[in-house]
Amino acid sequence: MQLRPHTCKRLVAVILLLACQLPAFCWGFYGHRKINFLSTFLLPPEMIAFYKQHIDFISEHAVDPDKRRYAVLDEAPRHYIDIDHYGAYPYTELPRKWSEAVAKFGEDTLQTYGVVPWWIQIMQRRLTDAFKARNQVMILKLSAEIGHYISDAHVPLHACHNHNGQFSNQNGIHAFWESRIPELFAENQYDFMIGKAAYIPNVGNFIWDRVLESAAAADTVLRMEANLTRQFSPDQKYAYEERLGKITRQYSTAFSAAYQQALNGMIERRMRQSIFATASFWYTAWVDAGQPDLKALTNTKLTPEDLAEYEKLNAQWLGGKAMGKICD
Repeated sequence: MQLRPHTCKRLVAVILLLACQLPAFCWGFYGHRKINFLSTFLLPPEMIAFYKQHIDFISEHAVDPDKRRYAVLDEAPRHYIDIDHYGAYPYTELPRKWSEAVAKFGEDTLQTYGVVPWWIQIMQRRLTDAFKARNQVMILKLSAEIGHYISDAHVPLHACHNHNGQFSNQNGIHAFWESRIPELFAENQYDFMIGKAAYIPNVGNFIWDRVLESAAAADTVLRMEANLTRQFSPDQKYAYEERLGKITRQYSTAFSAAYQQALNGMIERRMRQSIFATASFWYTAWVDAGQPDLKALTNTKLTPEDLAEYEKLNAQWLGGKAMGKICD
């Protein structure tokens, strides 16, 4: 798949989509960093030493794709797919191959409703090529970022047009599910003892299966929150807490705990599956590249251009934050 230049019509559509989607961060900064961090420990001995040596980089840069959403027009659709736009589950009207999907619906439509399963396959090929080239900087950058997109594909609201409850009077549920709940409960309640990474024979089939799982769970995510809202008064549902030096309104701990219980461990399961999938994609790229010796890599240091790119990305992200667009 090659994503081509876009028409003015789609440009307007994506800008409108960005306007309503930007406040909803994916897994939150905490979640994405945690997923990449823990994925490292599922790798085989030939890989784990290298990844552990660079675990801070891989964890920190897990959030770069979210930061990039404030600077790159094409970035937002890479994080989701509103698959319910294409009919009823299991959405057989939507071809899984990019060329066939473009032929049927047009690239403008696909970009408008999200491209995450196809984008992950592009990133996987790039990571495999980086391993083949023994390019350490690119291996690390691509490993960090593909983990982000894989994790996003595991989020039910990333496979649903009602991604932030905007059509059901549930605004804020996006960050509630993927940020608030993990931040409250992951460290002390979630079990992160996960088996080893596995080789994925067909990464396309694998990620489409995860997307369909997410789509199937989206209704439960929305319905359970609506049910609980009827049981909690507004002063019980929300609480004011200090966050990053500011007092903000959050879903209360009591409401969050009740929601997590109602979902019967769904968020923990999807987080665990994200960790396993991320490690398995890294491992598969390395195997497909011929299992290069990671002790003998080239291009081992960030160039001044790389550093300038990260500085620019952070400046753009902070600019968006200053304008009040960021909720994390």
